[in-house]
Amino acid sequence: MTKQSRLRTIKWGIIGLGNIAHKFASDLQTIENTELYAVASRSQEKADTFAAKYKAKLAYSNYKDLAKNPDIDAVYIATPHTLHKENTLLCLEHNIAVLCEKPFAMNIDEVNEMISKAKEKNVLLMEALWTYFLPHYQYVLNLLKNETYGKLLKLEADFGFYKTFDNNSRLFNKDLGGGSLLDIGIYPIFAALSTLGTPKNITANASFFDNGADASCFITFIYNNNSTASLKSTLTENTPTEAIFYCEKATIKIHGYFHTPSSVSIIKEGEETVKDFNYNTIGYNYETIHFNTLIREDKKESDIMTFEFSKQLIKTLDHVRSIIKLDY
Repeated sequence: MTKQSRLRTIKWGIIGLGNIAHKFASDLQTIENTELYAVASRSQEKADTFAAKYKAKLAYSNYKDLAKNPDIDAVYIATPHTLHKENTLLCLEHNIAVLCEKPFAMNIDEVNEMISKAKEKNVLLMEALWTYFLPHYQYVLNLLKNETYGKLLKLEADFGFYKTFDNNSRLFNKDLGGGSLLDIGIYPIFAALSTLGTPKNITANASFFDNGADASCFITFIYNNNSTASLKSTLTENTPTEAIFYCEKATIKIHGYFHTPSSVSIIKEGEETVKDFNYNTIGYNYETIHFNTLIREDKKESDIMTFEFSKQLIKTLDHVRSIIKLDY
């Protein structure tokens, strides 16, 4: 990679301007040689306000016009889950690299279609599961991979918060993929898959809101070596939202909220050592820096958030949904 390609500015677009888009845009401003070039909403007023706040050059009232702009290098898709496939295919069709917010799509068939289109067009595509790129999570992954404290025997991971039920909120709207599993249950499941791999067996049960969206989900993964993962997601109570890895010689704990910038404790022989990672951003910059590098190196797939891992993740979510009888 030449110095010129290494330093060239990556021009970003954002489709869907909700809460997570604000976080992404805020962190985008901390990255060198990176520009928020265009944003798109279904409301021109919303797009104009967002663009003014984060100094984007262009603001669109529809997604198609943004996708047609040949000056855009990459698009971050932050629309509701049910629109991820449609919006991704739109951008890929116009040869724009896509960083699509998790979950990648609603099911494995949609994910396969997105990946097939990316390969057909020879365009970079990646699921935006930002936790994978956070330094504290990479630190824990390395400890586990190297078996620094022996083999991993058990994982406990949860993600829960209480929010008053609102049938008009996307979070609770089943038609938009709302409910605890796809929105937040994906993180404990991700923690298990990225550390223990694919389970031999899965058990699960759930509680539901009156509109059919899942309120809470309790999942157990069982592995061939008798390792286990106990996972929980809920929208009905505040939980520690920690990930605790029980190894042969020590316990590794990612403090709440484990999926965001956090600290890590090593608990060994009754003594606890805390490692702080001195974060000074929300944390979305890490996945974006990785994605920028992929663009500059003309890569078409991430070597961290691979297509295979994204497929494994959505297939696991599909499996859990089938067990708890949650249909979209």
